[in-house]
Amino acid sequence: MTDAQQSSAWDGALAELGARDAVAILCRGLADAVQAAPRPPSRACLRLGGASIEVEWPQLAEPTTMPTTMPTTMPPPAEEAAQEPTGHVVRAELVGTFYRQPEPGAKPFVEVGDIVEPDQQVAIVEAMKLMNPVVVDVGGRVAKILVDDAEGVEYDQPLIVIDQEADE
Repeated sequence: MTDAQQSSAWDGALAELGARDAVAILCRGLADAVQAAPRPPSRACLRLGGASIEVEWPQLAEPTTMPTTMPTTMPPPAEEAAQEPTGHVVRAELVGTFYRQPEPGAKPFVEVGDIVEPDQQVAIVEAMKLMNPVVVDVGGRVAKILVDDAEGVEYDQPLIVIDQEADE
């Protein structure tokens, strides 16, 4: 099969899935590739036409001399900058740009302290010029909004925390 035929076959398969599902599958593949690597990549590229995922890692410089002794203890792990939030976490389903309101200048979908119902839209993630709604699957009170408006988000990144035990 030629490259053009294979690309056409991929495009047909992706068209059957629909853009949102196809992007989600490609993002999961990219996230899996990056997560399996021993260090962060220096570049990542995701294409929909022809279904391509490219990841590059920086070259490590070869040490000029080998250490004469190995450390006897491991250094303490660096503390994570942000601990996992408590409550029900609404996560990004794809890589894109997070928006808190339906259009510039409009009132945000939700604010901290608002009560939300299951299946309520609370934000948008724009990916490849498509506006993808962020919908909560539980009811409760918005405890935290973890991402600033118009900020880039990664697949599975925590966006909003819902306190399901809040009094309504």
